Amino acid sequence: MNICKNLMPTMRQLDGFTKYCRASYFAFIHSSPNFSVEVHAPDQEVVIALGSNVGDRLHNFNEALQLMRKSGIHITRHGCLYETAPAYVTDQPNFLNSAVRAVTQLGPHELLGALKKIEKEMGRTDGIRYGPRPIDLDILFYGKLRVSSEILTVPHERIWERPFVIAPLMDLLGSTIDSDTVACWHSFSMHSGGLFDAWEKLGGETLTGKEGLKRVLPIGKGLWDWSTKTSVMGILNLTPDSFSDGGKFQSVEAAISQVRSMISEGADMIDIGAQSTRPMASRISVQQELDRLIPVLEAVVGMPEAEGKIISVDTFYSEVAAEAVSKGAHIVNDVSAGLLDSNMFRVVAGLKVPYIAMHMRGDPSTMQNSENLKYDNVCKQVASELYSRVREAELIGIPAWRMIIDPGIGFSKNCDHNLDVLMGLPNIQAEIGSESLAMSHAPILIGPSRKKFLGEICSRTAGTERDPATVASVTAAVLGGANIVRVHNVRDNVDAVKVCDAMLRQRKSVSPS
Repeated sequence: MNICKNLMPTMRQLDGFTKYCRASYFAFIHSSPNFSVEVHAPDQEVVIALGSNVGDRLHNFNEALQLMRKSGIHITRHGCLYETAPAYVTDQPNFLNSAVRAVTQLGPHELLGALKKIEKEMGRTDGIRYGPRPIDLDILFYGKLRVSSEILTVPHERIWERPFVIAPLMDLLGSTIDSDTVACWHSFSMHSGGLFDAWEKLGGETLTGKEGLKRVLPIGKGLWDWSTKTSVMGILNLTPDSFSDGGKFQSVEAAISQVRSMISEGADMIDIGAQSTRPMASRISVQQELDRLIPVLEAVVGMPEAEGKIISVDTFYSEVAAEAVSKGAHIVNDVSAGLLDSNMFRVVAGLKVPYIAMHMRGDPSTMQNSENLKYDNVCKQVASELYSRVREAELIGIPAWRMIIDPGIGFSKNCDHNLDVLMGLPNIQAEIGSESLAMSHAPILIGPSRKKFLGEICSRTAGTERDPATVASVTAAVLGGANIVRVHNVRDNVDAVKVCDAMLRQRKSVSPS
């Protein structure tokens, strides 16, 4: 879905801002590192591009961001992460590229000096221009100002020809204009439609997913390009009271047998949960959850069949998340999006693993009460409430490139709400995209498997009788944009998503360019 193109009428907001920006930004057009110019406010919003193709590229990004924070650069937004083919000098390894929005009190040349110091500390040396480097940090925008000196040009002079720069830059915006500073950035492009037009003229979203520009999410030791296929996440409940299969897999032996079966049937991911989150479930302690989880998790991680598979832990406790990741889990799957543990975001930020943030109101014991089921527009409100959670997570330190979002089928929603969400995934993406295109590009997880609303529709009281209905809902979700489906019956849903993926490829192949 091309959110920018669908919401392009919002570019009318540029008209008034453009005149204002033209009157203000030329004050800084000629400057030098030895000449001080007073700016309009002590805090300036800036955009900084990141690139790396030497050593552990992701580690280089993490280190650079940490050093930027220590240098007085407060990071407020992250773009998506891209693996890109080298430009200009092509005989070198692929790059990782991204960009961040930040606020700083450093002047433009002070900021340049701070970034150059970070590059040097991280081992960058003078070498071939456009050649290999452990880290590359470029100032794309500095407030509402243009800067032109012997050592610095802002906006960066080669933005407009580089998809690997424009793509993460676009991620830092919303499809609506949220400030006069952002309006100025749009006007710098010299296109009537602002940066959106500049991106479209390069090829826009049609460029992503190809060899030269892949949007990726780091998981374990690899980079996951979720555009290539829908991933199937098999559910392993270790609880005695889960609605569908409670009590079946409490022993390590039974759990391992189930995981082996799900992997043989085609599961890409295994989600292990030791705390029931069904409606009205009572909460167990951190220690009780760990006692159930860790023996099974260690056994699963040690299975030869699990090599190359992604293991997630389904928990809303930060202590459980930390211990699970230390034992080999790759993803933290939090049904509360940090609402049930105020330390969760900070802990996950430190763990540097992907984070699944799910929409829920209240907790499992209250989520289905009348107050939590009140919506005027369920897709719009789910998107808004979910975005507020991932926005807080980002400000605490979980970058957009580690986020996965889940609109929470069956959590704080009745049957009609669940159907609206299943059919309205593009609307949820667009609503999030109005605030952050990066978050709108995040992988979407959908988990309708065997849930009560399917039984209500099909008159199936037993959870295990709802597998055909699950396949139908999974099909709708995948065709609507879901990237991960969380299911109990792996075999049937693997087949369903294969057919859906084939249909999506066919649609893409016949769509006009």
